[in-house]
Amino acid sequence: MITGIKGTRFRRAAAVTVTTGAVLAAGAFGAAPAGAVTTPTIAAAGGYVMNNGTAKTLYTKAADTQRSTGSTTKIMTAKVVLAQPNLNLDAKVTIQKAYSDYIVANTASSAHLIVGDKVTVRQLLYGLMLPSGCDAAYALADKFGSGSTRAARVKSFIGKMNTTAKSLGMTKTKFDSFDGIGNGSNYSTPRDLTKLASSAMKSATFRTVVKTKSYTAKTVTKTDSTRTMAAWTNTNTLLSSYSGTIGVKTGSGPEAKYCLVFAATRNGKTIIGTVLASTSITQRATDATKLLNYGFAQ
Repeated sequence: MITGIKGTRFRRAAAVTVTTGAVLAAGAFGAAPAGAVTTPTIAAAGGYVMNNGTAKTLYTKAADTQRSTGSTTKIMTAKVVLAQPNLNLDAKVTIQKAYSDYIVANTASSAHLIVGDKVTVRQLLYGLMLPSGCDAAYALADKFGSGSTRAARVKSFIGKMNTTAKSLGMTKTKFDSFDGIGNGSNYSTPRDLTKLASSAMKSATFRTVVKTKSYTAKTVTKTDSTRTMAAWTNTNTLLSSYSGTIGVKTGSGPEAKYCLVFAATRNGKTIIGTVLASTSITQRATDATKLLNYGFAQ
């Protein structure tokens, strides 16, 4: 949005009587240069936006300050899974009681997976990214980590998350959990998370999952019957409120507050970014909307 002459400046300029036409002309000529847009103010403590095609930085606010990331961590969980060699998205994973117990113990966001059900890797990715299921995250870490015990496999998987972060140049990022419920050492920055999301969006499967508003999984029960799960709804409200939105992931928590990694495409141009530690669910979407509008206006 182009800003014209501020009222105070106009009054000083209007010491002499001018016609309406002259006032309009003054407004036109006194406006910001063509293409200039006002930098938005956001409630989030940190923010970063870039042009995904050129990797050009378009906006920063404490972009390199480390903060708790909440469930935006699950972008990396999905990326590590999708990077596995010879990945079979239709491979089945049996849901363990440990995953359910973990949800209860941590009062964590859940995909409401049923112990004993066989769920495909593809379905787990939807359960991970739409309702932000920490049970789905646990199942994926247990499946794709290496080791003879569940604890060893989870540790191995988190190790893969950190190795991937290093390979992407996420120098201010550390993961100590598979879902964002950290143990004091799970943090990143708006710039690093945007870099991660940009890389993750290169996967067609990832793109398909994160732009899906609702998904209903049909799982296989202990008795080999089919269970139709309650629909998983994407927590990313931008998919409904902002035209062109293609992802990516929400996050929240007592320390993380309200986070959102977002991406949208309009007229062949993709803008991608992150806000960390916003003040509410509604405000993080408002912050992201402002930053997307700003990105597209450049």
